[in-house]
Amino acid sequence: MRCVIARFPFELTKNGVLESMKGVKPEASTGETVIIGRRHYPVKQVGQVITRQDRRDFSAAEVLRAMARLGFTCRTLPASAPASLPSPLQQASAMLGSPVTA
Repeated sequence: MRCVIARFPFELTKNGVLESMKGVKPEASTGETVIIGRRHYPVKQVGQVITRQDRRDFSAAEVLRAMARLGFTCRTLPASAPASLPSPLQQASAMLGSPVTA
């Protein structure tokens, strides 16, 4: 399948991506991920491996779109954190033992 990433066309196949990612250890991820095989890879890492370009040359959205079209499962983080989590100020105040008035 022809995919454009960082303004360059690539002929990608699902088997080709699987072969490229074979033996690559997933990095720690804090954002969007792609499930390839049984591993969760950060989107930028996948883009770097399959295009052999610097991660700054393309966006995560370009790689996500290409991987989704090839049939890989893509995961994104929720837009906002749950409201029940305490803020850093509340956490620090709890550690110091003083109540938060703000």
